[in-house]
Amino acid sequence: MEREEFLAVYRHSLAHILAKAVIEIFGKENVQYAIGPQIADGCYYDFLLPRTVTEADFKTIENKMREIIKRREDWTVKELSRAEALELFKDQKFKTELIQDLPEDERLTVYYTGDDFMDLCRGPHVENSQQLMSAAFQIKSASGAYWRGDEKRDSLQRIYLFAFPDKQGLKEHLAWLKEAMERDHKKLGPQLELFMFDETAPGMPYWLPRGWKMYNALQNFWREVHEDYGYQEISAPMINSKVLWETSGHWGHYQDNMFIIPIDENNTYAVKPMNCPNAINVYRRAGHSYKELPIRYSETSPVHRREKSGELNGLFRVQLFHQDDDHTFLTEDQIEDEIRGIMEVVDKLYSTFGLTYRPELSTRPDDFMGAPELWDKAEASLKSILDKQYGEGNYEINEGDGAFYGPKIDLQMKDCLGREWQMGTIQLDFQLPLNFDLTYVDKDGEKKRPVMIHRAIFGSFERFIGILIENFKGSFPFWLSPVQVGIVPIRTTHNEYAKEVAQILRDAGVRYEVDYSDQNMQKKIKAYKVYKDPYIIVLGDREAEERTVSINIRGVNKQIQNVPLDTFVALCKKMNKEHTLELIDTIE
Repeated sequence: MEREEFLAVYRHSLAHILAKAVIEIFGKENVQYAIGPQIADGCYYDFLLPRTVTEADFKTIENKMREIIKRREDWTVKELSRAEALELFKDQKFKTELIQDLPEDERLTVYYTGDDFMDLCRGPHVENSQQLMSAAFQIKSASGAYWRGDEKRDSLQRIYLFAFPDKQGLKEHLAWLKEAMERDHKKLGPQLELFMFDETAPGMPYWLPRGWKMYNALQNFWREVHEDYGYQEISAPMINSKVLWETSGHWGHYQDNMFIIPIDENNTYAVKPMNCPNAINVYRRAGHSYKELPIRYSETSPVHRREKSGELNGLFRVQLFHQDDDHTFLTEDQIEDEIRGIMEVVDKLYSTFGLTYRPELSTRPDDFMGAPELWDKAEASLKSILDKQYGEGNYEINEGDGAFYGPKIDLQMKDCLGREWQMGTIQLDFQLPLNFDLTYVDKDGEKKRPVMIHRAIFGSFERFIGILIENFKGSFPFWLSPVQVGIVPIRTTHNEYAKEVAQILRDAGVRYEVDYSDQNMQKKIKAYKVYKDPYIIVLGDREAEERTVSINIRGVNKQIQNVPLDTFVALCKKMNKEHTLELIDTIE
């Protein structure tokens, strides 16, 4: 049995043990049990219970589970008719509903754990509880969950369980989880004063002064790279008439995720959820020749998408964000070279942060727009490109996961904890140029239809910054740090030299803050350390006299004293120019 298959059986079996334990604790007559699938690090089970489960109950439930496992009960499976299953679960309303929703000819199986617990389940499971004797598990949490995810249905209690084959596996996972929680951008972001949220604008981040400095540093780097590859940046309106969205297809396929603005009986507008229709408007303002193509219009203006409140998640899932967008118009025979160029940009951007990625191909969804033959053509083009660049079969294919107007290459990025994030996307589109009747004049003088590529590499600045916060644990590379140098004059008599140093750093393009107060030097240093600033320079009599700085380096428990100011400034300029990942902690 493969490891993944083994873990699925093992964890699903423990979900049944969890359900049996809860029923024995609360009493069979008091428990309605719903579903209990395995998940990536364990399993969960949903219950309707007479009272709320709290942390005080966790140990009781875990001990009851261990007691059940020690009984070494057999697991048996029985195939039942629909009528037999309904009779067996007549007192369990969720099981009854599940049975009634199944097709008439569905094969129904019930798994028994001992003689007193049964569950409607396809299996498979262990043969005897003895096989779970070495199980290492721990209740993670208990939270609310609606039956079948419908807020109008029963509110259930979902008990999550960490589950691993042995104690070492559980120990390693809990250590990993502790590290991940310490990196949580929703905690670090406000702590480092990067961003905040307010209930008056759910899912719409406020960038605080430090965070906005970091945002701009990232955007400036993005612009530098794109200018090198011939991209032209544009900016377009935030609001457009629904006429535009009807033509693009978003009104029919994406309206539920748009913020609609009714003006009067004849005019309805919408805040843009996408940039592509406006990029098309820019393209079609004038005629184009094949000699101009490809034309690349990049854009980072904000977009808005409506999300359910329960789906919002810090910077990872928001309603206002800035895509690092581009829409390229080109001929069919330019597709391969263009996407190869895009992948060069991807490599440049990701490698600067020490991040790796892998591509996936997403194909035609059920609600696709346009002719199937155009989809087939677009999918074949992307597949050919991936085959040549990565080798046939060296990438995943996500059937039915494309955008409604075209297939796409999705970029799965891996961070320092080994987590994968769906970030960039490259979408090939034959449909919108058709909808908007886009043309260019070919070398034979005939009007032809261009192909359109939709492309984002970070995905959005918000989500990418959230990932960077967690990846670097708030200790950003020098060039990206909101404040790169904290300046600490020891006494107020050193403020004049501090002002001179600050001006020199400003002229060199270095971001800094100065504490001119008469507070104790150690308090000033500590305040900058809280923000994880890369360098804190201390200025006293000797430094002012010799035009030097003494440097506290982030993560290094020593001070490098009396470094010539010019040497320090040159070091800062070098790290900004080269976008170095590591902080230089030795100075000649």
